Amino acid sequence: MQSEHPTDVGYMRRAIELARRAIDDSEVPVGALLVVGGEVIGEGWNMPVATHDPTAHAEIVALRAAGKVSRNYRLPGSTLYVTLEPCAMCIGAMQNAWVTRVVFGAWDLKAGACGSVIDLSRGPAQRIDVFGGVCRDECAELLRAFFVSRR
Repeated sequence: MQSEHPTDVGYMRRAIELARRAIDDSEVPVGALLVVGGEVIGEGWNMPVATHDPTAHAEIVALRAAGKVSRNYRLPGSTLYVTLEPCAMCIGAMQNAWVTRVVFGAWDLKAGACGSVIDLSRGPAQRIDVFGGVCRDECAELLRAFFVSRR
């Protein structure tokens, strides 16, 4: 785990705003954004229900948007901020995109692939620096409240 940068909380607050948009769409509240050189180049929130696409996790949506903006599928030097620890699919996509760093809020004890269940961020092909727990309580509360409301 890498140390928290001074701007991490600000970017995570934006990811939380995006997660709230997912709630408006009756999606699991996860938001993500990709930053390169201090500029947000991609944003997204969970959309698998609305798009009928199991790959439409917030991270994937943000990566797709960033690829279009940068006109490149490689995103070296980038940091992806996400409100929930990425799953195996998402960390794999980040590795393929050459994302340098991922910062997440809440730990995912069921499917987290950055240390909770497994750690794929240290793969032999592409290593990603990971820092978890930024705005952890607020991110976890969004998820908790969403699932309580669904019961």
